[in-house]
Amino acid sequence: MSEKVMQRRKWQMTIALFIIIAITYLSAAITNFNFMDGLAAFPSAIGWMFSNMLITQEALEKLPTIVEKLNETIFMSIAATTTAAIVSIFLGLMGSKTTSINSFVSTFARFIASVSRNIPVVAWALILLLSFGQNSLTGYLALFVGTVGFLTRAFIESIDEASQSGVEALTATGATYFHIINKAVIPQSLPQMLSWILFMIETNIRSATLVGILTGTGIGYTFDMYYKSMNYDVVALITLSIVIAVIIIELISNYIRKVIM
Repeated sequence: MSEKVMQRRKWQMTIALFIIIAITYLSAAITNFNFMDGLAAFPSAIGWMFSNMLITQEALEKLPTIVEKLNETIFMSIAATTTAAIVSIFLGLMGSKTTSINSFVSTFARFIASVSRNIPVVAWALILLLSFGQNSLTGYLALFVGTVGFLTRAFIESIDEASQSGVEALTATGATYFHIINKAVIPQSLPQMLSWILFMIETNIRSATLVGILTGTGIGYTFDMYYKSMNYDVVALITLSIVIAVIIIELISNYIRKVIM
């Protein structure tokens, strides 16, 4: 690499750094955020957490109930993700340039993915709450709709990135559309698709906690109930349980990814 190119990159990085600093300062000025006050609040905030959010023997007595609600949240997240994956595979095949039937169907599939993906899961929960009320179905549907948008987009990209040689070879032999999908497209894209599904299961477990606060279900409702009653020792136990569950799910997902990739 020549010295001139290195000098140009150095200037570009310097300019980018100044732009980031300027944007950060401008954002702080607009929102009236004071960095020094924020830093000064850290010691007292950490001290409050250590003095109030300690897991007590009384909190541990509620562990069976917490585990039950946590399992409900995990299984709801898995159910929403897996059923959404089935719909997303269909929409992904319709939306991909490689497997699309026509431009209208492709545009329609991409439009559905864009709408469902760009509206946050919490917003979907609030919208569906008006129609279905506070129950597990509302939480499931909110996760389902948000997952369909994300996975459809991910599946479209996975299919588009697949090698075209197999598709072209089967097309040349006069194979049917479904035969091409089954023999050339899905086998190449499946490992990546499974990886995205596992990622969404992890994400939905986190999202389900927040959705549960709104829908009155699962571990989110339990968290909200004890938080509002200021039982911070139980809140600490619930938080720790969620963190452990997410870490375990992530470790399992990483292992499965290593096997399939």
